[in-house]
Amino acid sequence: MQKIISVHNLKKIYYMGANVVNALQGIDLDIYKNEYVALMGPSGSGKSTLMNLIGCLDTPTVGDYYLNGTNVSTMNDGELAEVRNKEIGFVFQTFNLLPRLSALDNVALPLVYAGLSKSVRTAKAEQVMAAVGLADRMHHKPNELSGGQRQRVAVARALVNDPSIILADEPTGNLDTKTSLEIIGLFEEIHAAGNTIVLVTHETDIAIYAHRIVKLRDGLIESDEKNLHPASVLVPA
Repeated sequence: MQKIISVHNLKKIYYMGANVVNALQGIDLDIYKNEYVALMGPSGSGKSTLMNLIGCLDTPTVGDYYLNGTNVSTMNDGELAEVRNKEIGFVFQTFNLLPRLSALDNVALPLVYAGLSKSVRTAKAEQVMAAVGLADRMHHKPNELSGGQRQRVAVARALVNDPSIILADEPTGNLDTKTSLEIIGLFEEIHAAGNTIVLVTHETDIAIYAHRIVKLRDGLIESDEKNLHPASVLVPA
């Protein structure tokens, strides 16, 4: 199996005045292509720090992080930004959509940074929006969409660059139960299509849909187990 993420002895230390915070205390973790992994843990467990490192939003104090075989742990900010745009599709709890842009333009934004022509950007963004069930909402602004629709736009934006991993940070945190299940169903479809998903959540009833659950506590991995019977929103054909 192809190893997408490989971290070795990952440590992250923050200095807050006179206090030293050991957010991560030596993490070893491998994630393979087409895995669906939930990162769990209480507040202060280190899961958000680990997500920031996996997402190339930060660099470790100690240790190595290989993404698709490339050591990204020593890259500078410019190099990390390029890796983020090419390799990682982000889905955030707060959607992070630009309010003045249409849904379509929000989805196409990563392709602007990738330097693709407007016609190619538009065609690809339209294709992905249709795939997440928003073909009839392309020209709406975010404030004209429901919370679930906004998160679908965010998912489409995450998919548009064909990234190596989809990194979802509490993606159902701002949604009601029914809409949460719709978004989880969308993730199931994305995973079934061959994508690798890393889902960060503190909610057990969301993590049970993942196929592997990694629990963190006090900056260490407490457990890493296959979920042999993941829950499913989708009704089998």
